[in-house]
Amino acid sequence: MVDLNSTKGENMEEKDTLDQLQRLQAEFINYRKRVDQEKASLVDYGKEQAILDFIEIYENFQRAKNNIDKEGIELIYKQFTDLLDKYTVKEIDNKGKYNPELHEVISKEPNDQEEDTITEVFQKGYTYNEKVMRPSKVKVSGGKQNE
Repeated sequence: MVDLNSTKGENMEEKDTLDQLQRLQAEFINYRKRVDQEKASLVDYGKEQAILDFIEIYENFQRAKNNIDKEGIELIYKQFTDLLDKYTVKEIDNKGKYNPELHEVISKEPNDQEEDTITEVFQKGYTYNEKVMRPSKVKVSGGKQNE
């Protein structure tokens, strides 16, 4: 014979457990949403700080353009250089041998220099935290010319 009281008790325990699981699931979903929102806010904050840094330089550039004074241009150049340093952006060294991790060969021509020596830079490249953001576009030597 089935004891109805024990069956009711088991059903109540199952219902309580199910309710707890559903509450935990809802809490977890809310937690994930909150974390995603906080991440987005942090990214926006970082962008806002970078934009503020660039605005100051932009305004100085406008003043220099209106006055066309060499000192103003030098000041803006220094501000940009300092800003790139602040954000750990470095110019790629384009002296010496071609490095496929840092350089993109646009053209190659024979000359008196050793093969794969960089002979001309078409566009500078940059790294951020040692990661290549944009490779340098270069011309390299194809080796010694045949005489």
